[in-house]
Amino acid sequence: MNNQDKTIVLHACCAICSGYPVSYLKDAGYRVVVYFYNPNIYPLEEYNRRLEAERILCKAMNVELVEAEYEPAEFYHAAMGLENEPEKGARCDRCFELRLRKTAEFAKHSGIQEFTTSIVISPHKNFNKLTEIGQKIADEYDLNYQAIDFKKKDGFLKTNKISRELGLYRQNYCGCEFSIRK
Repeated sequence: MNNQDKTIVLHACCAICSGYPVSYLKDAGYRVVVYFYNPNIYPLEEYNRRLEAERILCKAMNVELVEAEYEPAEFYHAAMGLENEPEKGARCDRCFELRLRKTAEFAKHSGIQEFTTSIVISPHKNFNKLTEIGQKIADEYDLNYQAIDFKKKDGFLKTNKISRELGLYRQNYCGCEFSIRK
């Protein structure tokens, strides 16, 4: 099977971060299914702004968008006891694991063998840590985690250009209420 026959699930943390990854994956011959699962985003109004931006992006890029249920209680359960952790700490790792696990479950249930995430495009996120988490989950579900560093070759600049061209909403914090406080 070549890439043109493959489908990949892209976990999207937000439209800004997922613009270039969608473009990259489509150029690589994948049919992209964007999976928006972000129970960490606080408050609900912020979640809705980010989801609407993702809808605009997916429509413009002609890709399927799957909107998972908004489950903030799942995030708070995962982050319990880690509320005072610094950004890039154990709370973030748990959040990444929660979102990538849900993405893997969706992929498995949908019969899609590959998944990845747009989170890695951020210069504030650790590619190696996310790859480790994604690979561990992929192994558990007998899936393939595609560890693509979308930051490479000016990916972060390209994704910002796409978001500006589409007039997408731009947030100023990672997403959870703990990241607002920092």
